[in-house]
Amino acid sequence: MTRTRKGVEVEGRVVECLRSGMFTVELENGYRVLTHISGKIRQNFIKIYLEDRVLVELTPYDLTRGRIVFRYRN
Repeated sequence: MTRTRKGVEVEGRVVECLRSGMFTVELENGYRVLTHISGKIRQNFIKIYLEDRVLVELTPYDLTRGRIVFRYRN
């Protein structure tokens, strides 16, 4: 069973690493968003570091919180 993504996807850069897999990401438009790691990234042990470029999925209900769904290679 696959889930369809119903959020807004934007690119950003990790500016702060918080505890428990939470990150602060600065989006391309300058906004800062509190994000957490998606389940697939956690399952595959993909590490997220400061200054990494990531793809963030935001829900249409709360644009201040999101989920990191992809980490771009440098």
